[in-house]
Amino acid sequence: MTTGGGDDGSGRVTASALTKRFGPVSAVEDLTFSVERGTVTGFLGPNGSGKTTTLRMLLGLVTPTAGDARINGVRYTDLPYPARVVGAVLEAQGFHPARSARRHLLAVAAAVRVPDVAVEHVLAAVGMEGVADRGVGGYSLGMKQRLALATALLGDPQVLLLDEPANGLDPEGIAWLRAFLRGFAAQGRTVLVSSHLLAEVEQTVDHVVVINRGRCVHQGPLAHLRGRPRVLVACPDPARLADALVRAGMVDVQRLPDGRLAVTGADPGRVGDTAFEAGIAVHGLEVEKVDLEQMFLQLTGGYR
Repeated sequence: MTTGGGDDGSGRVTASALTKRFGPVSAVEDLTFSVERGTVTGFLGPNGSGKTTTLRMLLGLVTPTAGDARINGVRYTDLPYPARVVGAVLEAQGFHPARSARRHLLAVAAAVRVPDVAVEHVLAAVGMEGVADRGVGGYSLGMKQRLALATALLGDPQVLLLDEPANGLDPEGIAWLRAFLRGFAAQGRTVLVSSHLLAEVEQTVDHVVVINRGRCVHQGPLAHLRGRPRVLVACPDPARLADALVRAGMVDVQRLPDGRLAVTGADPGRVGDTAFEAGIAVHGLEVEKVDLEQMFLQLTGGYR
Protein backbone atom coordinates (compact mmCIF):
# COMPACT_ATOMS: atom_id res chain seq x y z
CA MET A 1 0.00 0.00 0.00
CA THR A 2 1.32 3.44 -0.92
CA THR A 3 1.31 6.15 1.71
CA GLY A 4 2.30 9.77 1.61
CA GLY A 5 1.08 13.31 2.04
CA GLY A 6 0.82 12.86 5.81
CA ASP A 7 -0.84 9.42 5.58
CA ASP A 8 0.58 7.61 8.62
CA GLY A 9 -0.47 4.10 7.50
CA SER A 10 -2.01 3.41 10.91
CA GLY A 11 -5.39 2.11 9.71
CA ARG A 12 -6.98 4.33 12.32
CA VAL A 13 -10.33 6.06 11.72
CA THR A 14 -11.17 9.05 13.92
CA ALA A 15 -13.96 11.55 14.37
CA SER A 16 -13.17 14.56 16.57
CA ALA A 17 -15.99 16.83 17.74
CA LEU A 18 -17.66 16.09 14.40
CA THR A 19 -20.78 18.17 13.79
CA LYS A 20 -23.12 18.48 10.82
CA ARG A 21 -26.15 20.72 10.65
CA PHE A 22 -28.58 20.93 7.75
CA GLY A 23 -30.23 24.30 8.34
CA PRO A 24 -31.88 24.10 11.76
CA VAL A 25 -31.50 20.30 11.91
CA SER A 26 -28.47 18.87 13.71
CA ALA A 27 -27.72 15.47 12.15
CA VAL A 28 -24.43 14.94 14.03
CA GLU A 29 -23.40 16.86 17.14
CA ASP A 30 -19.93 16.94 18.73
CA LEU A 31 -19.28 13.28 17.80
CA THR A 32 -15.93 11.83 18.86
CA PHE A 33 -14.79 8.23 18.45
CA SER A 34 -11.90 6.17 17.11
CA VAL A 35 -11.65 2.85 15.28
CA GLU A 36 -8.44 0.84 15.46
CA ARG A 37 -6.79 -1.56 13.03
CA GLY A 38 -7.22 -5.29 13.55
CA THR A 39 -10.82 -4.88 14.69
CA VAL A 40 -14.34 -5.12 13.36
CA THR A 41 -16.22 -2.19 14.90
CA GLY A 42 -20.00 -2.00 14.82
CA PHE A 43 -21.40 1.49 14.19
CA LEU A 44 -24.85 1.40 15.74
CA GLY A 45 -27.72 3.77 16.30
CA PRO A 46 -31.45 4.17 15.67
CA ASN A 47 -32.71 5.27 12.27
CA GLY A 48 -31.96 8.96 11.86
CA SER A 49 -29.19 8.93 14.47
CA GLY A 50 -26.56 10.24 12.04
CA LYS A 51 -24.70 7.06 11.06
CA THR A 52 -24.82 7.53 7.29
CA THR A 53 -24.06 11.25 7.56
CA THR A 54 -21.02 10.39 9.68
CA LEU A 55 -19.78 7.84 7.15
CA ARG A 56 -20.21 10.40 4.38
CA MET A 57 -18.16 12.92 6.35
CA LEU A 58 -15.42 10.33 6.86
CA LEU A 59 -15.36 9.86 3.07
CA GLY A 60 -15.36 13.57 2.24
CA LEU A 61 -18.80 13.38 0.64
CA VAL A 62 -20.32 15.74 3.22
CA THR A 63 -18.46 18.73 4.63
CA PRO A 64 -18.65 18.96 8.45
CA THR A 65 -20.10 22.09 10.00
CA ALA A 66 -17.43 21.69 12.67
CA GLY A 67 -14.92 19.12 13.83
CA ASP A 68 -12.70 16.75 11.92
CA ALA A 69 -12.86 13.28 10.33
CA ARG A 70 -9.63 11.46 9.52
CA ILE A 71 -8.37 8.16 8.14
CA ASN A 72 -4.70 7.32 8.61
CA GLY A 73 -4.27 10.70 10.26
CA VAL A 74 -5.47 12.79 7.30
CA ARG A 75 -8.75 13.84 5.75
CA TYR A 76 -9.99 11.48 3.06
CA THR A 77 -9.59 14.17 0.40
CA ASP A 78 -5.88 14.46 1.30
CA LEU A 79 -5.11 10.77 0.77
CA PRO A 80 -2.86 10.49 -2.30
CA TYR A 81 -4.33 7.13 -3.37
CA PRO A 82 -7.66 6.88 -1.51
CA ALA A 83 -8.85 3.63 -3.15
CA ARG A 84 -5.71 1.92 -1.87
CA VAL A 85 -6.41 3.05 1.69
CA VAL A 86 -10.21 3.00 2.01
CA GLY A 87 -12.90 0.78 0.50
CA ALA A 88 -16.47 1.90 1.10
CA VAL A 89 -19.97 0.60 0.50
CA LEU A 90 -22.69 3.14 1.25
CA GLU A 91 -25.33 1.58 -1.01
CA ALA A 92 -25.51 -1.33 -3.43
CA GLN A 93 -26.95 0.75 -6.24
CA GLY A 94 -25.69 2.81 -9.17
CA PHE A 95 -24.68 -0.09 -11.41
CA HIS A 96 -25.56 0.04 -15.11
CA PRO A 97 -28.14 -2.77 -15.47
CA ALA A 98 -26.83 -3.93 -18.86
CA ARG A 99 -23.19 -4.02 -17.78
CA SER A 100 -21.73 -7.21 -16.35
CA ALA A 101 -20.01 -7.31 -12.98
CA ARG A 102 -16.67 -7.94 -14.66
CA ARG A 103 -17.02 -4.97 -17.01
CA HIS A 104 -18.12 -2.74 -14.13
CA LEU A 105 -15.09 -3.75 -12.08
CA LEU A 106 -12.72 -3.30 -15.02
CA ALA A 107 -14.00 0.26 -15.50
CA VAL A 108 -13.53 1.06 -11.81
CA ALA A 109 -10.08 -0.57 -11.78
CA ALA A 110 -8.99 1.73 -14.60
CA ALA A 111 -10.37 4.75 -12.76
CA VAL A 112 -8.50 3.97 -9.52
CA ARG A 113 -5.36 2.88 -11.36
CA VAL A 114 -5.13 -0.74 -10.29
CA PRO A 115 -4.25 -3.60 -12.69
CA ASP A 116 -6.99 -5.63 -14.36
CA VAL A 117 -5.87 -8.75 -12.51
CA ALA A 118 -7.32 -7.17 -9.34
CA VAL A 119 -10.77 -7.72 -10.86
CA GLU A 120 -10.33 -11.48 -10.86
CA HIS A 121 -9.03 -11.39 -7.30
CA VAL A 122 -12.03 -9.50 -5.93
CA LEU A 123 -14.53 -11.59 -7.89
CA ALA A 124 -13.07 -14.66 -6.22
CA ALA A 125 -12.99 -12.95 -2.83
CA VAL A 126 -16.74 -12.31 -2.89
CA GLY A 127 -17.71 -15.57 -4.60
CA MET A 128 -18.96 -14.08 -7.88
CA GLU A 129 -16.79 -15.85 -10.47
CA GLY A 130 -19.75 -17.85 -11.80
CA VAL A 131 -22.01 -14.82 -12.42
CA ALA A 132 -19.40 -12.20 -13.34
CA ASP A 133 -20.48 -12.00 -16.99
CA ARG A 134 -24.19 -11.62 -16.37
CA GLY A 135 -25.87 -8.21 -16.59
CA VAL A 136 -26.17 -6.56 -13.19
CA GLY A 137 -29.82 -5.78 -13.88
CA GLY A 138 -30.61 -9.45 -13.27
CA TYR A 139 -28.89 -9.58 -9.91
CA SER A 140 -30.67 -9.93 -6.59
CA LEU A 141 -30.06 -7.29 -3.91
CA GLY A 142 -27.72 -9.74 -2.19
CA MET A 143 -25.62 -10.16 -5.35
CA LYS A 144 -25.49 -6.39 -5.77
CA GLN A 145 -24.20 -6.16 -2.20
CA ARG A 146 -21.42 -8.59 -3.10
CA LEU A 147 -20.57 -6.57 -6.20
CA ALA A 148 -20.48 -3.36 -4.16
CA LEU A 149 -18.07 -5.03 -1.73
CA ALA A 150 -15.94 -6.32 -4.62
CA THR A 151 -15.75 -2.75 -5.94
CA ALA A 152 -14.61 -1.50 -2.52
CA LEU A 153 -11.88 -4.16 -2.42
CA LEU A 154 -10.31 -3.34 -5.81
CA GLY A 155 -7.56 -1.18 -4.35
CA ASP A 156 -6.64 -3.79 -1.70
CA PRO A 157 -7.59 -1.25 0.97
CA GLN A 158 -6.44 -1.06 4.55
CA VAL A 159 -9.81 0.20 5.81
CA LEU A 160 -13.40 -0.84 5.00
CA LEU A 161 -16.35 1.46 5.73
CA LEU A 162 -19.63 -0.38 5.19
CA ASP A 163 -23.20 0.87 5.58
CA GLU A 164 -25.69 -1.99 6.07
CA PRO A 165 -23.67 -4.51 3.99
CA ALA A 166 -25.90 -7.47 4.97
CA ASN A 167 -29.04 -6.00 3.38
CA GLY A 168 -30.49 -8.52 0.94
CA LEU A 169 -28.15 -11.34 1.91
CA ASP A 170 -29.64 -14.74 2.73
CA PRO A 171 -28.47 -16.60 5.89
CA GLU A 172 -25.64 -18.26 3.97
CA GLY A 173 -24.55 -14.90 2.60
CA ILE A 174 -24.64 -13.31 6.06
CA ALA A 175 -22.48 -16.11 7.47
CA TRP A 176 -20.06 -15.62 4.57
CA LEU A 177 -19.90 -11.86 5.19
CA ARG A 178 -19.25 -12.42 8.90
CA ALA A 179 -16.31 -14.72 8.14
CA PHE A 180 -14.99 -12.34 5.48
CA LEU A 181 -15.00 -9.30 7.77
CA ARG A 182 -13.35 -11.20 10.60
CA GLY A 183 -10.68 -12.49 8.22
CA PHE A 184 -10.10 -8.99 6.83
CA ALA A 185 -9.56 -7.58 10.33
CA ALA A 186 -7.34 -10.54 11.28
CA GLN A 187 -4.93 -9.35 8.58
CA GLY A 188 -4.35 -6.21 10.64
CA ARG A 189 -6.88 -4.13 8.72
CA THR A 190 -9.78 -2.00 9.91
CA VAL A 191 -13.54 -2.49 9.52
CA LEU A 192 -16.26 -0.03 10.51
CA VAL A 193 -19.68 -1.50 9.76
CA SER A 194 -23.07 0.10 10.26
CA SER A 195 -25.96 -2.31 10.69
CA HIS A 196 -29.42 -2.63 12.22
CA LEU A 197 -29.12 -6.45 12.45
CA LEU A 198 -28.04 -6.44 16.07
CA ALA A 199 -28.03 -10.22 16.56
CA GLU A 200 -25.69 -10.56 13.60
CA VAL A 201 -23.50 -7.64 14.68
CA GLU A 202 -23.09 -9.32 18.04
CA GLN A 203 -21.54 -12.37 16.32
CA THR A 204 -19.26 -10.29 14.12
CA VAL A 205 -17.81 -7.25 15.89
CA ASP A 206 -15.10 -6.78 18.52
CA HIS A 207 -15.91 -3.18 19.38
CA VAL A 208 -18.97 -0.96 19.15
CA VAL A 209 -19.62 2.73 18.68
CA VAL A 210 -23.23 3.57 19.59
CA ILE A 211 -24.67 6.94 18.64
CA ASN A 212 -28.04 8.46 19.42
CA ARG A 213 -29.35 11.76 18.08
CA GLY A 214 -25.97 12.42 16.53
CA ARG A 215 -23.95 11.96 19.73
CA CYS A 216 -21.78 9.09 20.93
CA VAL A 217 -23.40 7.32 23.88
CA HIS A 218 -20.94 4.42 24.10
CA GLN A 219 -17.73 3.17 22.55
CA GLY A 220 -15.47 0.32 23.51
CA PRO A 221 -15.10 -3.46 23.40
CA LEU A 222 -18.34 -5.38 23.01
CA ALA A 223 -17.52 -7.40 26.13
CA HIS A 224 -17.45 -4.19 28.21
CA LEU A 225 -20.87 -3.18 26.93
CA ARG A 226 -22.35 -6.45 28.08
CA GLY A 227 -20.98 -6.00 31.57
CA ARG A 228 -20.38 -8.80 34.04
CA PRO A 229 -22.60 -11.91 33.71
CA ARG A 230 -25.16 -12.79 36.35
CA VAL A 231 -26.17 -16.18 37.67
CA LEU A 232 -29.93 -16.42 38.21
CA VAL A 233 -30.99 -18.97 40.80
CA ALA A 234 -34.46 -20.07 42.00
CA CYS A 235 -34.86 -21.74 45.36
CA PRO A 236 -37.49 -22.10 48.12
CA ASP A 237 -35.51 -20.00 50.63
CA PRO A 238 -33.80 -17.12 48.78
CA ALA A 239 -33.04 -15.17 51.98
CA ARG A 240 -31.04 -18.03 53.48
CA LEU A 241 -29.25 -18.71 50.18
CA ALA A 242 -28.38 -15.02 49.80
CA ASP A 243 -26.81 -15.09 53.28
CA ALA A 244 -24.83 -18.25 52.41
CA LEU A 245 -23.61 -16.73 49.14
CA VAL A 246 -22.42 -13.55 50.86
CA ARG A 247 -20.59 -15.57 53.51
CA ALA A 248 -18.92 -17.51 50.68
CA GLY A 249 -17.60 -14.24 49.22
CA MET A 250 -20.23 -13.63 46.54
CA VAL A 251 -21.31 -10.24 47.80
CA ASP A 252 -23.17 -8.85 44.78
CA VAL A 253 -26.50 -10.63 45.31
CA GLN A 254 -29.87 -9.12 44.43
CA ARG A 255 -33.42 -10.33 44.93
CA LEU A 256 -35.40 -10.07 41.68
CA PRO A 257 -39.15 -9.30 41.50
CA ASP A 258 -39.89 -12.91 40.47
CA GLY A 259 -38.24 -14.21 43.65
CA ARG A 260 -35.01 -15.40 42.09
CA LEU A 261 -31.57 -14.29 43.18
CA ALA A 262 -29.19 -12.59 40.74
CA VAL A 263 -25.55 -13.19 41.62
CA THR A 264 -23.23 -10.92 39.62
CA GLY A 265 -19.73 -12.01 38.65
CA ALA A 266 -20.10 -15.51 40.11
CA ASP A 267 -19.42 -18.93 38.66
CA PRO A 268 -22.63 -21.01 38.39
CA GLY A 269 -20.85 -24.11 39.73
CA ARG A 270 -19.78 -22.23 42.83
CA VAL A 271 -23.32 -20.92 43.39
CA GLY A 272 -24.69 -24.46 43.12
CA ASP A 273 -22.03 -25.87 45.46
CA THR A 274 -22.75 -23.17 48.04
CA ALA A 275 -26.47 -23.95 47.96
CA PHE A 276 -25.73 -27.68 48.32
CA GLU A 277 -23.40 -27.13 51.29
CA ALA A 278 -26.06 -24.94 52.95
CA GLY A 279 -28.68 -27.66 52.43
CA ILE A 280 -30.83 -25.47 50.19
CA ALA A 281 -32.58 -27.01 47.20
CA VAL A 282 -32.08 -25.28 43.87
CA HIS A 283 -35.04 -25.34 41.48
CA GLY A 284 -33.36 -23.52 38.63
CA LEU A 285 -29.98 -22.03 37.81
CA GLU A 286 -28.91 -20.22 34.66
CA VAL A 287 -26.36 -17.71 33.43
CA GLU A 288 -28.12 -14.59 32.22
CA LYS A 289 -27.11 -13.52 28.74
CA VAL A 290 -27.26 -9.76 28.30
CA ASP A 291 -27.47 -9.43 24.53
CA LEU A 292 -26.52 -6.48 22.39
CA GLU A 293 -30.12 -5.58 21.62
CA GLN A 294 -30.95 -5.11 25.32
CA MET A 295 -27.95 -2.86 25.86
CA PHE A 296 -28.63 -0.96 22.63
CA LEU A 297 -32.20 -0.18 23.67
CA GLN A 298 -31.03 1.00 27.08
CA LEU A 299 -28.42 3.31 25.55
CA THR A 300 -30.71 4.78 22.91
CA GLY A 301 -33.83 5.29 24.99
CA GLY A 302 -35.70 2.16 23.96
CA TYR A 303 -36.36 2.90 20.31
CA ARG A 304 -34.74 1.95 17.04
